Amino acid sequence: MMPATAAALATPSADFLPQDSAHVRHLWSVAEVLALYEQPFMELIWRAQTVHRQHFDANEIQRSTLLSIKTGGCSEDCSYCSQSARHDTDLERERLMPVGEVVAAAQAAKDKGASRFCMGAAWRSPKDNDLDKVLEMVREVKALGLQTCVTLGMLKEGQAEKLKDAGLDYYNHNLDTDKEFYGQVIKSHTHDDRLDTLEQVRDAGINVCSGGIIGMGESRRNRAAMLTQLANLPKPPESVPINNLVPVPGTPFGELPPLDPFEFVRTIAAARITMPTSYVRLSAGRQEMTDELQTLCFLAGANSMFYGEHLLTTDNADISRDDALFERLGLRAV
Repeated sequence: MMPATAAALATPSADFLPQDSAHVRHLWSVAEVLALYEQPFMELIWRAQTVHRQHFDANEIQRSTLLSIKTGGCSEDCSYCSQSARHDTDLERERLMPVGEVVAAAQAAKDKGASRFCMGAAWRSPKDNDLDKVLEMVREVKALGLQTCVTLGMLKEGQAEKLKDAGLDYYNHNLDTDKEFYGQVIKSHTHDDRLDTLEQVRDAGINVCSGGIIGMGESRRNRAAMLTQLANLPKPPESVPINNLVPVPGTPFGELPPLDPFEFVRTIAAARITMPTSYVRLSAGRQEMTDELQTLCFLAGANSMFYGEHLLTTDNADISRDDALFERLGLRAV
């Protein structure tokens, strides 16, 4: 029999429903999220699956395709990133892609079953003339009938509004990790800088896509704190990518050991419970996951994934492998 405290945490409550429902939104403490992590694994998965089914069809997975529209040469010092100009990763710098090539890639992604197309550029912050080209990409991709998402770094005043006017659906800007651990990952900007961009995106009326990376040497408490910060934003992100670090040789994190897979699943489950109406996305690191581990993540509440052989600069799971797994599990793409 479960202890009373574990039973209370494992039982879905109206207190955890979102603010726009008839119930009061629950604001999480780090201690509460940490307690989720520390539940017996089976109890945590049961709780996450129960919450998931209250808000989503458990057999549907949203599929997004990610394209690097401008690669390398970023001035930031993110310790995990192959695109930083400060790291020797042998990555070749590339200019901003022509609009036609981006649209062709988006059409190919749609033809293969993606419903959202995400465009990423390795910038600290976009210059206005570069942003104008991205705005054209957004308009053209939107015209294909795809949801649009961009990740362009930190935004300056007025840029979020321009993206909204172009028809952008989602802006991705990950917190990466919690505020306490942030300085051990990135020193060229602050955690508050990230929050400032998220605020601009939300104020412009664009859906927020924000999550983090785990396996960077952070503690379980750091992971819990990151999820707490995301869940307690004025409105939780509509999309929450959870990345498992892909160590890139030449970066400061290039030799870090792999994270315990069950800890990754616990993070998915905690994200699902704390942000019940958000899409929780399996992001970087999926290529190294077994089919069984990915299935555990779906069971824990992941209902979105990056679909396609490449992410920004790292490989992703093969499309044929994903299609076969969907068939084996009876999952439907949305």
